[in-house]
Amino acid sequence: MLEINHLTMVFKHHQLVIPKLSVAAGDVLTLTGASGIGKSSLLQWILGVEQPDVTIEGQLTLNGDDLGQWPIERRQIGLVTQQADLFPHMTVAQNLLFALPKRHAQRQDWVAQQLKSVDLAQYATAYPDQLSGGQRARIALLRSLAASPRSLLLDEPFSALDVKLRETIREFTWSKLLAANMPAILVTHDAADAPGEVMNLEQYYYD
Repeated sequence: MLEINHLTMVFKHHQLVIPKLSVAAGDVLTLTGASGIGKSSLLQWILGVEQPDVTIEGQLTLNGDDLGQWPIERRQIGLVTQQADLFPHMTVAQNLLFALPKRHAQRQDWVAQQLKSVDLAQYATAYPDQLSGGQRARIALLRSLAASPRSLLLDEPFSALDVKLRETIREFTWSKLLAANMPAILVTHDAADAPGEVMNLEQYYYD
């Protein structure tokens, strides 16, 4: 369970005041709202990224742990963005291996199995610029899950895809998250992306 209580985010010209936000394991909460309202800033706060231009107060807990003073690496929260953010100088297999914990047994076999599961086994030695948008999206999600995060944040991960591919990648993403049984938060401008509950941040907006 990911929970946020008594959150106040003060920006230059507005603020967001969110009394409570919670996401159960296996669920996806979708955040919508106008551009610049603070959707991505909220995700960055959950990750633990410093934001000098925003004043933020609130309590963040994940599976009962108070993450307020925890650094990014200890929080074990993953992020997927629309750019996919794969390392361009690494092959597909190397990108996955980079995220996979060193203690993981049979690392090469795990990568091979994951690529086979998404019909991309033949792209193990390919580089990100040799992949299509949909292929990069699948690899980016696999890489985020390889690190065994306790929660996943998705910042407009489908916005760069065409309509048909967008639907396919959405279904793929939700099936993977359901199998992983973790709480997730999606930021999008398209309500059709939402697999469940939608929260419009404009209802928490104050001048």
